[in-house]
Amino acid sequence: MTDARIFLSPPDVSDLERKLLLKAFDSNWVAPVGPDLDAFEDQVAELVGVRHAVALSSGTAALHLALIAAGVRRGDTVLVPSFTFAASANAVMYLGARPVFVDSTPDSWNVDPDLIADELASRAERGQLPRAVIAVDMYGQCADYEPLLTACDRYGVPLIEDSAEALGATYQGRAAGSFGLAGVLSFNGNKIITTGGGGMLVTDDGRIAKQARHLATQAREPVAHYEHRSVGYNYRLSNLLAAVGRGQVQRLEQMIAARRETFEFYRQALGDLPGMTFMPIADYGTPNYWLTCLLVDEGRDRIIAELARHDIEARPAWKPMHLQPVFQDCVMRGGDVSADLFHRGLCLPSGSALTARDRERVADVVRSTSKRGG
Repeated sequence: MTDARIFLSPPDVSDLERKLLLKAFDSNWVAPVGPDLDAFEDQVAELVGVRHAVALSSGTAALHLALIAAGVRRGDTVLVPSFTFAASANAVMYLGARPVFVDSTPDSWNVDPDLIADELASRAERGQLPRAVIAVDMYGQCADYEPLLTACDRYGVPLIEDSAEALGATYQGRAAGSFGLAGVLSFNGNKIITTGGGGMLVTDDGRIAKQARHLATQAREPVAHYEHRSVGYNYRLSNLLAAVGRGQVQRLEQMIAARRETFEFYRQALGDLPGMTFMPIADYGTPNYWLTCLLVDEGRDRIIAELARHDIEARPAWKPMHLQPVFQDCVMRGGDVSADLFHRGLCLPSGSALTARDRERVADVVRSTSKRGG
């Protein structure tokens, strides 16, 4: 019997989600309104520890609306980590603003707080402060928010937390997504929980939540006819997908536990290989172990190719934004760390439904390829 393909981070859904989805379907609450949508928002707000949550069609939509709430306009600048997925920078471009990219720290692979502070100080001296700062919680581990918030508060620049990869992680006991002006979550198919596509804006600020909900429903005014005083967007999540999300939230802890078990297995199975080091776990919080990532001194691409030959999906770490052709004209602060993470970074299959046999298949290929390469 041929072994099934192993994906990097596939959806993990159960009979619970199926029952909730069918119940919502049978109730005929299908459009982007309904009791499951309200309940899903309440669940996530409680989980993150904030007062408000607005369920949206994607994490990118949440970023877009959070930047609007921060007052970002055409011609503004926004500080953004270079080592991240493109959505973090794309949302800045939607508003006609320009991202200024900032390097990572090797201690956690997250944006370097010292570089953020230096860049803010330099721009303050020139009277060119950015309109906002985006911090991204990389691979399920929170950025270092104490110094980041200190630097942003010093200059009155709002911080937006892109926690698309980190639901369930913590920083100094506080949940990912609860820092700054607003937090951003993603429920894409590869995230720790999924609604098949979707996201959420979370915040303690009722004004921001109200504005986001208004803009996400085409900015329709609350009158009988269709009245619009500003440009809006079709960004709301459907009630059906929210029903799936309700079940996923109930299973979040067990899915984090499963990914933690996979991380520990890989570390035990591969940690003694020369030239391989795992992504550091910062002592200021707990990750959700969304993806197990490591650095390979030599032969990273050979390992990915050999895994693919065995029907196993693996990927390089994120290609930094300052190395992307679309952003080649943007300002970059630093760059060596994020470039190195891209050139040596390897992401291994980490889904919460991985079996012991799946993990062993991955480790066997990595070990054998590494030894042959050596």
